[in-house]
Formats: sequence, C-alpha cells, structure tokens
Amino acid sequence: MRTVGVEEEILLVDPETGEPKALAAAVLARADLDSEVFEQELHSQMVEFATQPRADMAELGAEIVRCRKDAAQHAGEIGCAVAALATSPLTVSPSVAVGRRYQWMEEQYGIATQEQLVCGCHVHVSVESDEEGVAVLDRIRPWLSVLSALSANSPFWQGKDTSYSSYRSRVWQRWPSAGPTEVFGSAERYHRRVADMVSTGVILDAGMIYFDARLSATYPTVEVRVSDVCLHADTAVLIATLIRGLVETAAREWRAGGEPLVQSVSLLRLAVWQAARAGLEGELLHPETMRRLPARTVLEALLDHVSDALSDTGDLDRARAGVAESLERGNGARVQREVMARTGSLREVVAECVRVTQGH
Repeated sequence: MRTVGVEEEILLVDPETGEPKALAAAVLARADLDSEVFEQELHSQMVEFATQPRADMAELGAEIVRCRKDAAQHAGEIGCAVAALATSPLTVSPSVAVGRRYQWMEEQYGIATQEQLVCGCHVHVSVESDEEGVAVLDRIRPWLSVLSALSANSPFWQGKDTSYSSYRSRVWQRWPSAGPTEVFGSAERYHRRVADMVSTGVILDAGMIYFDARLSATYPTVEVRVSDVCLHADTAVLIATLIRGLVETAAREWRAGGEPLVQSVSLLRLAVWQAARAGLEGELLHPETMRRLPARTVLEALLDHVSDALSDTGDLDRARAGVAESLERGNGARVQREVMARTGSLREVVAECVRVTQGH
C-alpha cells in the first residue's frame, strides 16, 4: 500500500486581535525537540509541519491533529495562536524570514515575494520509480483543480472579500514556475525540463519548481501542491485519501498501457481558476469534458474515477462520507464567510478558525 505524508503551513496570529504575528523563529525555538517536524517558511508569520509517511489514513489524521495541537502549544507559550488559514483575513505587512535563499527570492521577485504570505497543504504519495512518478503526473493533471475547490480556504485578502474561494491559489500563480504542466511522457523529459528551467537563472534551483504536482526532490514521492491548507483536519485527510487514489489509479492505467487524458495547459489553467473562484458553491470544469457542471457532480466523478483504488485500500466508504460532509458543511471558505455574515467581524473569523485548528 502506498504511503502518504502531509505538509501543512499554518498562520501565527495574535489571539486577541487576530492579526498575523512575525514570531516563527520564537515558535521554532520552542519546538526545537520537534525539529524534524516543524520548519521555517518564507514568511515569519507562518510555520510548516510535516507528518511521517503513513499507510493508514486514520493514523495520518491523528498525526495531523497532534501536530496542530503541538504547534498551538508552542505558539501559546509565547503568547500567540495558530490558525489553519490559507490567507490572512486581516490586513498584514508580511515579513520575509532571514536566510540567503529567502533574500535571493525577495531580490529576484520583488513584491511577489513580499505578498506570498499564503499557506498550502502539500501531499506526498510514494511511487516506485521516477518513471512511474512521471506517468502519474501525466495522468492526474485534469483532476487537480477539483482538489483545489474542495480545499478552498482563502476568501479574504487584506481585509476584503476577494470574491474567490481560494485566493491563495491566485497569489501562488505569481511564481514563474507555478501552475499546471504539459504531458511529459517520460522521466527523462521531465528531468530535462526541470534542468532547462533551472538553467535560465529565473529560478534558483529544482526546489523552486512549483508545478501543481511534481516529483519530490527529497523523497521517492509524487508531491501534489494545489490545495489550500484546510481549515478542518478531516478535510486534509480526505484530500490525502483522494490523492492516493488518484496516484494509484494513474499508475494502474500506465501499467495497463492506457494513455493520459490530454487536456491543454490553457484549459487546465481555466479549470484551476474556476475552482478558485467557485470552490464548492458553484460550477467546476469537469476534468474529462472541460465543461461546467455543479461541484457535487464533479466531485462524484472524481470519486467514481478513483473508486477501485480506494476500495482496495478500504478507504472508499470513508471518502464518500467525507465528500458528503464537505458538501454539507462547506469548505473553509464557506465557514469563514458564514462567520463574517453572522458577526460582521474579521477578527471573529480568525478566532473561529483558531478554535477549529486547535480542536476546541
């Protein structure tokens, strides 16, 4: 059974005002014993944690909850809180963290770097080889926008409603290497493309290949990077479950000689934009037809697509229940807007997200 690991970026906020706090260095100092779990990110108002690779989704979910609680404890010791928010609802002046790499990025990309205070969820799924990994990348491309809609958790930006469900994804697209990719066809072509991109000097190294899905430079995994950090931990587990299903389904298709569904990068960009705009509240582009259909219909198509793989791992019923709950409860964007409509206060939006993140 393929293993899955999750990386979550989370926001550090003032528990009273809800404003982001540039205290990552202090939080990480408190978390020194967990140095393999918690890491510095681009901005000082955020930290990242990574789970261990897990084959059992219940164990993965328990570890995500534990890491969130540990982060909350470390933050609480210095007077701040953590929130699984993909963007700050309140106004913020982001502080780029100290380090040669981050300084290079700030000099190279200017305001685009300064404004990248966004928190994502990255999912790693094990693959047997780079060849299998690239075959997977070629076959999961059309389905990734659906995950973006499911995870959408960033409706507010600098104190305003953006009219998007995932504004994080729009900010993220400012990186020159970000977004969907063409079909590569082989590991050799994939690595050649990465080398060519690094050789331009526009990006620093292979770690700045910000494709929607890529081969990990560190682990024998495919890394899917389209999701906002999810407000609810169980949504993160659902996303990870669906991604493992997509990876296994794609690998089986490849081994059986099936060709990838070739949708152009132009259409994939439209699908990602539509998912960011609508979330679960409107219509999405169906991955097979690239025509608009209700989000519920497209999510059901995703479940059908991966149903055999999920059934074989014992995850199908749980995934169906998770999708149904997400449609009923809404993603993080809906929750945030509901709190704003009820209270009229972005501070209360952050406070509610802190409560959810910390399990209160």
